[in-house]
Amino acid sequence: MYAQPVRVAMWSCSRNLSTATMRAWSRRPDTVVVDEPLYAPWLVATGAPHPLRDEICRTHETDWRAVVAALCGPWPAPVVYEKHISKHLLPHMDRGWLATHRHAFLIREPRAMLHSFARKLERVTVEETGLPQQAELWQWLADHHGTAAPVVAAADLLADPEGILGQLCAALGLDWAPEMLAWPPGIAPTDGVWAPNWYDAVTASTGYGPPRSAPLPPLPPALAAVEAACAPAWEFLSARRLRPRSPA
Repeated sequence: MYAQPVRVAMWSCSRNLSTATMRAWSRRPDTVVVDEPLYAPWLVATGAPHPLRDEICRTHETDWRAVVAALCGPWPAPVVYEKHISKHLLPHMDRGWLATHRHAFLIREPRAMLHSFARKLERVTVEETGLPQQAELWQWLADHHGTAAPVVAAADLLADPEGILGQLCAALGLDWAPEMLAWPPGIAPTDGVWAPNWYDAVTASTGYGPPRSAPLPPLPPALAAVEAACAPAWEFLSARRLRPRSPA
């Protein structure tokens, strides 16, 4: 067991390639991954009517303090990669533990995220996207810890997975591992019990797919309003993102 592994917290929104990126990190020979450890505490605190809510709360730890204690404890690998959804870090949760981690952010253009979200949930709010929470947390980390956490945009990751992942590893003080570019299909043993509802695309994949070439259609009015409300957070984080390599 490693008493002081490198602890990487990746703060994402849902529908942001977050599970594919967790798959990539799971392929590193030096890394174990953790899938949304604050999801069950968030469900209990908010009462959000997500699919499989009862099963998630029965199966996963619902006390955020116990989750944090486990994340900050020993692990059987020198690197721990935690896939977090930014909205799961609620205001009543103490943030002192964040000082023990290295942080990164995974973002996606709001229109693409909202089109994907709408296929899973009947109603999507600004808070449900998690984008404003991402921007607030990035700034909080900068203010309290003096860190400029690396930001990865999903479209850039699809355009240049090796280049972006390589930059991300370097920014986190870790060596590049080419194993990150491919993974086996199917449900992984580290997936949360919510995987059958949310992970259909990634379970059919074996690596990052090509970037989307066709423009997305406009959103219906209710989601267009959410898109507009997300724009300031998106622009703030996008300006700080890692950039793909120039084509040869």
